[in-house]
Amino acid sequence: MSDRPDPQTAPQAADARKPQAADAAEPKSLDELALEGDEMDVAAQALEAELESMRSEHEEMRNRLLRALADAENMRKRAERDRKEAEQYGSSRLARDLLPVYDAMSRALETVTEEQRAANAALLEGIDLTMRELVNVFGRHGIKVITPQVGDRFDPAVHQAMFEAPLPGTRAGDIIQVATQGFMLHDRLLRAAQVGVSSMPAS
Repeated sequence: MSDRPDPQTAPQAADARKPQAADAAEPKSLDELALEGDEMDVAAQALEAELESMRSEHEEMRNRLLRALADAENMRKRAERDRKEAEQYGSSRLARDLLPVYDAMSRALETVTEEQRAANAALLEGIDLTMRELVNVFGRHGIKVITPQVGDRFDPAVHQAMFEAPLPGTRAGDIIQVATQGFMLHDRLLRAAQVGVSSMPAS
């Protein structure tokens, strides 16, 4: 009897000697799953912290931008206001220097008698024309004359009381004399009108 292996049974014997292939991967243990869950939580927390940091940085940059825009707008408004004030009130010093000229010419015209006017008609006409031109120049530059009248009520916003006197027939606070006229430069008081005021007590 031959010792040679049977060709039909040889593959089976060889298969029996091979190690069996591993089955499907074994399920992870609870500890491994818990560890992976902890790692995912840590990663999520890190992402959330980074997102919160980016939100804070975005909000800070937004606030800085809004403040910069507000500062720029305030500077623009302030520059515009300064420009308008310089345009309207920059000539106030020159205007104040011209007021004594107006006062002198006004007094000269007020004190002229009829005889002097007849004898010096040409001269007085020249002074009168110069006075009117000065008033026109004042008007073109926003200077208005404050002309209180005797009997008007004293207004401390535009009048300066030079004296008080109990004048019969008047009420306390009535203007009883006008010393000099006042002037406004646009909406600002350039010089208060100087007046005398009644201090007559109420009867």
